[in-house]
Amino acid sequence: MKKILKTYLLSLLTIAMAFSACKKFGDTNIDPTRSSNLDPSVQLSLIQLRFSGDLNVNERTTFMMTMPLVQHIAGPYSNRWGGIYFRDPNIMGVLWEDSYGTDLVNVVDAVKRTTNVPDKTNLNAICRIMKVYNFARMTDLYGDLPYSEAGLGTKAKFDTQEEIYTSFFQELKAARAQLDGAKDIVKGDLFYGGDINAWKKFASSLHLRLAMRLVKRDPAKAQAEAQQAYNEGVFTSNGDVCKLDHEDVQNPYEDGKGNIRGNAVSASFFNGGGVPGRFTTPFLDQLRVTNDPRMKYMVKYYVDIPGGNPLSRIDLTEPLVEKVGYVGVIPGRYIWDGFLSNVIVDIPGKGAYTAVNNDQKAQPANFLLRFNAPFLHLTYSEVELLLAEATVRFGASFGGTAASHYEKGLTAAFQQLSFFPGGPTVPANEINTFIQGNQLIPGREIETINKQLWITLFLNGPEAYANWRRSGFPNLIPAVGDSETGESLTIPRRFEYPFTEEEQNKENFQKVLPALGGVDSWTKRVWWDKE
Repeated sequence: MKKILKTYLLSLLTIAMAFSACKKFGDTNIDPTRSSNLDPSVQLSLIQLRFSGDLNVNERTTFMMTMPLVQHIAGPYSNRWGGIYFRDPNIMGVLWEDSYGTDLVNVVDAVKRTTNVPDKTNLNAICRIMKVYNFARMTDLYGDLPYSEAGLGTKAKFDTQEEIYTSFFQELKAARAQLDGAKDIVKGDLFYGGDINAWKKFASSLHLRLAMRLVKRDPAKAQAEAQQAYNEGVFTSNGDVCKLDHEDVQNPYEDGKGNIRGNAVSASFFNGGGVPGRFTTPFLDQLRVTNDPRMKYMVKYYVDIPGGNPLSRIDLTEPLVEKVGYVGVIPGRYIWDGFLSNVIVDIPGKGAYTAVNNDQKAQPANFLLRFNAPFLHLTYSEVELLLAEATVRFGASFGGTAASHYEKGLTAAFQQLSFFPGGPTVPANEINTFIQGNQLIPGREIETINKQLWITLFLNGPEAYANWRRSGFPNLIPAVGDSETGESLTIPRRFEYPFTEEEQNKENFQKVLPALGGVDSWTKRVWWDKE
């Protein structure tokens, strides 16, 4: 992996610089004076690496917004945007600005460069799948957006999310059918190393995820698309997961340095010397009430040293758990709220230590936040849990009972912790004991399944936020802190568009406002998030 990343780094930097001029004027344009001979396989590498390696996007979209919104983390001042609903379109707009300016421009261009090219049919299919994947993150957060005309050198029209989703399903079916192991070998693929069968499974599994988005808006369509995805062949083991194994470097903001090799979500926890995010009380309560053994693996106490490297932290878990149990931060509160008195503990090999308030607020284990932690794009655990829900909703046509899919999803969720360097291999007896104690309850299956998806999707904030909105579970209570927006304390349902789109693509921007009730507000809902 390191060799691949280093080999492509210089080319990726060149690509990023070539397209940097496209960030202005609607964010959806391709500069017509750009290079005409870019290698689309290098563009593919850039798109894949930036998805989880761009600190600017991942810190704001994941750490500052979606992880606090879905109540995975709380505590730091930098969680206030999603944690206490501090409304700032500039923060919400970073994903739009950076993605249209670099990622989406490149993926649209890569698809165009490989269309109807006989020796690039597999590369074209993979780029088409990546186009769906990248645009899905965008539309699920913003709603209607430029899609069909994105990257065409115009002030692009906004497509409705319904139109975009229709295209997603068509593209995934066509791209999967186009993949052929007997044709071109794909270079530059950092997800699967050009494995065509793996990409077929990813396309179908992504199809399943997107199909289940529609369960509130169009159940019949959701069922039909989920069934087709399953029939075509989704993930069947943890060996199929889509992940990117990052390098052990802490990404800076300066893209000019080319450092997008590390895990940017991890870097977000330690960037700028701020306080790392703490687990929320609802998250810890979910682990506690189900006797989830992941508590002892995922949840730790460390001496609070803002910034730095997670591997340099001093572990206080064993002595602190013995004295205070597991303490989180209430959503909407800062780490200094509910201030805790000092506790003296004995650190093995180091002696007595006075644990202050910040030390006593539980946080993610080091292995989860290493800079070389993998980013899990789509997992076997998620697929099986979605199949369990699909079986409950639509009937037994997905290869097993809801209970069997649920148990496979839980097993995979525990096992995927071992993907992380230094992560645990959870003993089978612990997994089995947990499953036996947390069976599906008739009438509450969907709630139980989606509470487990909430845990499985930890560190994938945008996806966890989307799954919570479409399923309604877990039942998150709006933050109890004081709103700094003057709005009612309700959990926002979408991102607002950036100011630049309103200014530079005004005619098209104004056409989307009626569907939002005339106001671009984050309390409105995207199309599939039917009330």
